[in-house]
Amino acid sequence: MREMRRSDRLITDVEEIKTILDSVKFLHCGLFDEEYPYVVPLHYGYEYDDENDKWTFYMHGAPEGKKVDLIKQNGKVCLQIDTDVIPVDGGEVACMHGALFKSVMAFGHARLLETPEEKIAALQVLMTHQVGREFPFNEKMVGYVAVIKVEVDTLTAKAKLTP
Repeated sequence: MREMRRSDRLITDVEEIKTILDSVKFLHCGLFDEEYPYVVPLHYGYEYDDENDKWTFYMHGAPEGKKVDLIKQNGKVCLQIDTDVIPVDGGEVACMHGALFKSVMAFGHARLLETPEEKIAALQVLMTHQVGREFPFNEKMVGYVAVIKVEVDTLTAKAKLTP
């Protein structure tokens, strides 16, 4: 993976990264299509395994459609999250306009979870992230939903906090 060009904006502290992730409910998931990239906004939940320094994201959606088809064809994905985006007015100098922000980019491999047990565990992570608590799920309920697990290969975070 290419190194971040603006390393002065790099965030490496796991707790800071978790704070960014915890403050946002949606991510953008970029998938491979044959002709164009395909990016879709999704609710998510995540887990961090500090023993192995591994991030895992979970998303859900309809069990059929383009997103599911693309994951089956090629599970490589890019996840993008941003928050605290504040426009910066550069006045009369065009190149001084911009934004303050915090962001996370993750690259990894997506797969569709198959067993009811896997789906329920992942949906509990997702719901805890979304609304702060778990919900009762049963096998019938999770039969109607596609649950996506992304095992992250590379995750970077950065922030621009001053103009």
